[in-house]
This record gives sequence, C-alpha cells and structure tokens, in this order.
Amino acid sequence: MANDGKTAGGPVRIMLVILLVAAAAALGWFANRQFSVPADRAAIEKIVHSYILEHPEILPEAMENLQRNQSRDQLAQVRDTLEQPFPGAVLGNPRGSVTLVEFTDFACGYCRRSVEDVAQLTRDNPDLKVVVRELPIISPHSAAAAKMALAAAEQGKYAQFHNAMFAAGQLDESSIQAAARAAGLDIDRARRVAESAPVAAELERNLSFAQKLGFAGTPSWVAGDELISGAVGVDRLAQAVEAARSR
Repeated sequence: MANDGKTAGGPVRIMLVILLVAAAAALGWFANRQFSVPADRAAIEKIVHSYILEHPEILPEAMENLQRNQSRDQLAQVRDTLEQPFPGAVLGNPRGSVTLVEFTDFACGYCRRSVEDVAQLTRDNPDLKVVVRELPIISPHSAAAAKMALAAAEQGKYAQFHNAMFAAGQLDESSIQAAARAAGLDIDRARRVAESAPVAAELERNLSFAQKLGFAGTPSWVAGDELISGAVGVDRLAQAVEAARSR
C-alpha cells in the first residue's frame, strides 16, 4: 500500500502485545533472581505493573525502538545484496559512492510525489546512486508496470520509462504501453524480458527485502543505517544521504 509515513494500527497493537509479554517474562526472570521471598517478588511485580499503567506512553516508544533494532539487524544481513541493483535499475550516478535504496510502486501516489525529490537529490549529489527496487503491491496493474520497468532497465532506458510511467498519472495497460513507447523501448524485446525468469526473481527478491526490513508500503527508503518509511520530503532524504556519506 501507499505509505505516507503513518504507522498501521494492526501491527502496532500486535507489537504492544509482544512487548507486554516480553516485559512480563523479563520481570519474572528478574524477580526470581533477585528475590527469594514470594512476597518480595509480588511487590516488585506490582510496582512495575503500576508504572506501566500510569505511563502507557513508554510502550509505543519501546515498540519503536524494538522495531528499529530488529530492522537494523536485518539490514546488516542483507545490505550487500540490497544495494546491488537489478542491472540498469538505477537513477543518478550508476557508479556513485553513496547509495540510496528506494522501494516504489507505480500505482503509489506518494511515490509519484517523491519523483521530483529524488531528481533534486541526484542533481545536488553527483556521487549519489539511487537503487530502485520495484515493489508492486498496490494495484492489479502494478506488477505489469514493474516488469516493464525492469525490461526498460535491460535496454538501458530505466529512467526514461520510470519518469514516463509516473508522469502518466494513472496505471493501466494502455498507460504502460504508452510509457514504454515514450521511453523508446523495443516493445517486442521488452515484452519478452518482462516475462522472463530474472525479472520474476527480482520482484520476489524485492518483496523479501521489504518484509525483512519491516516495510509495509511505498515509498520506503534505505540510506546507510537508516530505514525510512513514507513520502518524507527532499530535506529528510538529503539528511539521510549525508549521514550515509559520513559512515
């Protein structure tokens, strides 16, 4: 789904439950280690329980920290492959020394809004390589557009298709074909590549990356050690790029 940076209520509630269970387990371990008298254990459990009830605001903060730490652990495991693009699916400087990864869907209005942000970033940062990972999760036509984008990458015309597709303002079979023509693609060749095993494998890989990193929507971003969800604007992305450059 499109991602404006707001947290979904369902995952939040699930994580809160997990945190409460984890807190209870930790509390029980601590009480067993520190207090030999059952009355002492009951007393400390009551104190902690009361504190949580009086300060429920600590739970979302704890949940956010837990999610961030888990996602960063996952990022460390997949960073090398995450930052290696599908051949040609790059914006900016393909040989850039600083990498921004974007998860995007052509049906996503927030992704469309971010197109100019990315263009400005690449203008302002000639050393920036933007690795675009197609994540077709919104529309029934998203997968067809993503496949055609990767077919355009195979012809060295990824940016042309990417920009033409987002400029179309709608997503259907006719707009996909129009964007392919506007990008100057060899249409027959593009159709063959779009249905190829490497393209299918790339889309599966992108979905796996998104799941591991905790991304539930588009656009989502990775820069250095930062994982960012939503259309956060060029200033926020520029900060993340600068931090990645300084790693």
